[in-house]
Amino acid sequence: MKLLRLLVVLFVLPVYAQQGGMWIPSLLKGMNEKEMKNLGMKISAADIYDVNKSSLKDAVPHFNGGCTSEVISSKGLLLTNHHCGYGEIQSHSTIDHDYLTNGFWAMKQEDELPNKDLEVTFIVKIEDVTNKVLEGVAALTSEADKQKKIQENIGILSRTLPKESYQENKIRTFYDGNQYILFVTETYKDVRLVGAPPSSIGKFGSDTDNWVWPRHTGDFSLFRIYADKNNRPAAYSKDNVPYKPKHFFPVSIKGVKENDFTMVMGYPGRTQEYLPSYAVAQIVNDLNPAKIEVRDAALKVQDGFMRKDNAIKIQYASKYASIANYWKKWIGETKGLKKSNAIAIKQKFEQEFQDKVSKSGKQSEYGTLLADFKKTYDEIAPYALSRDYYMEVVLRNTELLSVGYRLYQLEQLYNAKGEQAFNDRKNNMVTGFEDLYKDFNAGVDEKVFEQLIALYATKSPKQFLPASLVNADTKKLTEEIYGKSKLTSYNGIKDLLNGDAKTVLEKINQDKGYQLVKTMADSYNKNVAPKYDELNLKNIALQRTYMKAILELFPNSRLFPDANSTLRVTYGKVKGYNPSDAVIYEPMTYLEGVMEKYIPGDYEFDVPAKLISLYNTKDFGPYAEKGRMPVCFIGTNHTTGGNSGSPALDAEGNLIGLNFDRVWEGTMSDIHYDPAICRNIMVDIRYVLFIIDKYAGAKHLVDEMKIVQNKKK
Repeated sequence: MKLLRLLVVLFVLPVYAQQGGMWIPSLLKGMNEKEMKNLGMKISAADIYDVNKSSLKDAVPHFNGGCTSEVISSKGLLLTNHHCGYGEIQSHSTIDHDYLTNGFWAMKQEDELPNKDLEVTFIVKIEDVTNKVLEGVAALTSEADKQKKIQENIGILSRTLPKESYQENKIRTFYDGNQYILFVTETYKDVRLVGAPPSSIGKFGSDTDNWVWPRHTGDFSLFRIYADKNNRPAAYSKDNVPYKPKHFFPVSIKGVKENDFTMVMGYPGRTQEYLPSYAVAQIVNDLNPAKIEVRDAALKVQDGFMRKDNAIKIQYASKYASIANYWKKWIGETKGLKKSNAIAIKQKFEQEFQDKVSKSGKQSEYGTLLADFKKTYDEIAPYALSRDYYMEVVLRNTELLSVGYRLYQLEQLYNAKGEQAFNDRKNNMVTGFEDLYKDFNAGVDEKVFEQLIALYATKSPKQFLPASLVNADTKKLTEEIYGKSKLTSYNGIKDLLNGDAKTVLEKINQDKGYQLVKTMADSYNKNVAPKYDELNLKNIALQRTYMKAILELFPNSRLFPDANSTLRVTYGKVKGYNPSDAVIYEPMTYLEGVMEKYIPGDYEFDVPAKLISLYNTKDFGPYAEKGRMPVCFIGTNHTTGGNSGSPALDAEGNLIGLNFDRVWEGTMSDIHYDPAICRNIMVDIRYVLFIIDKYAGAKHLVDEMKIVQNKKK
């Protein structure tokens, strides 16, 4: 395929340019393999991906659809981040058995804890299917018809392409619709919790240290994959046995030093590296500030309650962390985009693009692209802003409204498909709501609602607001809804959903909370969604053509596909950085940094007594480096959300760390990667082993692993 040949052209690059990009593991031979070797890699591209033999890809499963994990023993022992396993750790926690606070360690396999709905997915095979997906598409003129045909082709291919009965075919788009790749996968659904440090280690620094360097967080947790007697995926059963992997990572305690080669494999979620300047300006100036303000208000309310009540702290720990994560990321992203002059850099590239269009005689194909982008982004601006307010307030950060929206969907389902579909969904909802309300506090949610509904009524574009929120007394509205709505308790929601479809619909439409959600959803669906979708579809078509043009006009550039939650490889070096004038960061942190940050009793910076004792006696086992206990290190690997839990590998393919974050100044790498300041943060595997062995006394888990022991000099 011509597109792929463009990507393997060999050319000379400066050192920084060789670090960055999220590459498809089956396409590393050529340019990427040469770059990796130049940076110090000792293995081959075939060692990373091989469809016929065991390779590194066989040890890197997608963790529950949102994170990455790695197999580290022949018995299916699985390592991922503490924050990736946080929901499972929380679900097993109670006041009496508070695994969030105290940690959890299974001292034998019978003690490992099953987790409902937790799964991991392995990649078996990767294959280009672009021509098959695009068959019959070129003849269509409407963008909507093209997208429909593509989805039809994907559906047929997913069902008919060869696979085993226990496997699945998944087809994903790359380069904004210019390439399609098939992933044959295997998903294991019996995944049990094996170990987790206390939050004072696994979440040390919590929200204050999130997205920043220097970092001192032991962000890891351990699980185990179980399979049936044939080593195939199976639902949870006491008869299941530990999974036997095709490959597992040897664990190196050699240590790392600056300029060492590093490689990260994982499932990065989403990047937008090829957006035009108009889109980036909209993100920086309008969309990010709005989302930041909404989440800032929600976090302040939740934090106030969590600091005063330990039961609420347990209830809201996972939700708070989820809200805070991208709140802080968007702040850093905006700061980084401004600091790196990303908009100006995009504009400079666009001028070069326009020049190449003219010189190549491609005006008829690509000459109006940038002007069309400007027109469409100008037009979509108020709709995009209104959409973000709706998503943030109604669907994500106010629980009463999000519950109400699910009832709204139930009513729409009845109108579209009738009573049987309604009853099936209703019964599932009643069951699902029990878990949701276990971690719901009406008093907390009421105060969150009061803050967020006021922002929605005053900051969201007024032309799209429902009449009930125009000049509304939001304080009075809050009191009325939380005083009268049955959406504030599980018993209340069960009562609303009790009865046949007609009865249920009558009851929910009389509920004050549901009435508000319905007016907001109806207004959004009538005034915002159709126009947003229309304009966004135009942007999708423009972006696809723009990407095609970039690939065609810049054949010698390193053009990696945007992240889309598929397996990728990124590579670079262990490296410090200089984020601002007179500030220089070293690439490694040590346990003394934990003690320097220690604040007794603080929920972010408390330190367990045993860890203090181990530090004072320097009882670090074989994991220390010249008498110091390494904790974290940073590198130039290009990562994003979804890379949480990704293995950090050395030049030989041994596990040296566990990716868990990025530096604040470099979070704009989703839109613009700057090798000078973009750094990924990894917990040193020696700290992980030290905590398992010396702190938890779970050396039997270390004994499962293959330890590479010869130290660096």
